Amino acid sequence: METEIFTLSHDILIAVFCIGYTAIIFEFLIHVNKTAVGLFMAVVCWLIYFVGDPQPLHTSLAFLNTHLSDVSQILFFLLGAMTMVELIDSHKGFNTFIHHLHTKSKRKMLWITCFIAFFLSAVLDNLTTTILMISILRKLIPHKQERFLYSCMIIVAANAGGAWTPIGDVTTTMLWIGGQITTLKVISELFFPSLVSMLFPLIVFTFSLKGTFPKSEIDFKDEPLEPGAKLVFYVGILLFLFVPIFKGITGLPPFMGMLISLSIMWLITDIMHHRHEQRHHLRVPHILTKIDVSSILFFLGILLSVNALESTGILDGAAQWLNVQMKSEAIIASMIGVVSAIIDNVPLVAATMGMYDLQSIPTDSPLWLMIAYAAGTGGSILVMGSSAGVALMGLEKVDFFSYLKKISLPVFIGYVLGMLFYVYLF
Repeated sequence: METEIFTLSHDILIAVFCIGYTAIIFEFLIHVNKTAVGLFMAVVCWLIYFVGDPQPLHTSLAFLNTHLSDVSQILFFLLGAMTMVELIDSHKGFNTFIHHLHTKSKRKMLWITCFIAFFLSAVLDNLTTTILMISILRKLIPHKQERFLYSCMIIVAANAGGAWTPIGDVTTTMLWIGGQITTLKVISELFFPSLVSMLFPLIVFTFSLKGTFPKSEIDFKDEPLEPGAKLVFYVGILLFLFVPIFKGITGLPPFMGMLISLSIMWLITDIMHHRHEQRHHLRVPHILTKIDVSSILFFLGILLSVNALESTGILDGAAQWLNVQMKSEAIIASMIGVVSAIIDNVPLVAATMGMYDLQSIPTDSPLWLMIAYAAGTGGSILVMGSSAGVALMGLEKVDFFSYLKKISLPVFIGYVLGMLFYVYLF
């Protein structure tokens, strides 16, 4: 009887997840905010899990608490990064260098922003890079409609850039910490496949762009800076770069580095502005009122919903099925990348790490490197396939179908070409 209830709860949980996911996709049609759907879906999925789980209640709670701990790390990281970016933007700090980046040529602008995102993501991470680059892009291209292609390509570039270093994406970090990959190997073997995955859609979209930007839209020289703008900008960038260094030195998770960076910025801006009443808008308490809390809660809902699926063993079962049905390591890794465009890549990679031990698949084996590439770049195929894409949905209100219709196909082809590049080169 317990087994039947457990199986039925699995089926209901999958159905609830699919319905909720569909509602998020069709947000623009049903006019229900995706954050509300995500939160509702998360609670219902876990409720179903609790009801159907034959284990004691304290064991089920332990699963939830473990997943909530992991999700909270992402949320706190996101909150810190968004606050830092908003603080720099409120000081008009980005204006200190944006005029060096802008160009009238739309095509040249696309290449500049993509390559900055590609290399910046390798040093920071794809989520931080996305938040930072979208803020810069808003200054360079004020009109949202014209910004769409550039915003989407930033996601593609940031995800590709995050795949070839151990700190550029959460999944490569997982593999790095777990001993499946080493720093020199992942950089040397995944740099060019990742670059190929970005270059193909970049070249395709280059031909779709014509003309130039009006000069008035990209001229920031006459816009006055707020007091301390240059200091806040340069210290802010250094503190962003400090996050992976802090992790490497201390071993603490990335969100701790982001929080200490935020606290340093908070101290600096308080010291600079506390004597001036008219500078209240430049201090962190006011900045926090401007943060998009809705997008943070959307993260919470989506990630907890996926965690509910993971706790039931559904994702692990899917990974095991791949292992049986697909004999080729390249096909297995490629399938993981495609699935990661639909479902969060973190539990998929975690399940894969559980499938193979380091005795049978040793460190730096092609399978681990292909998984690092696939999980990192495959999430770009759909807008919801990566944390960077979810952040884009929150920041720029990009909907699922607009991305699918205009962006997904060239990105998918680029993903396949990158994988083929790796298979035949290494």
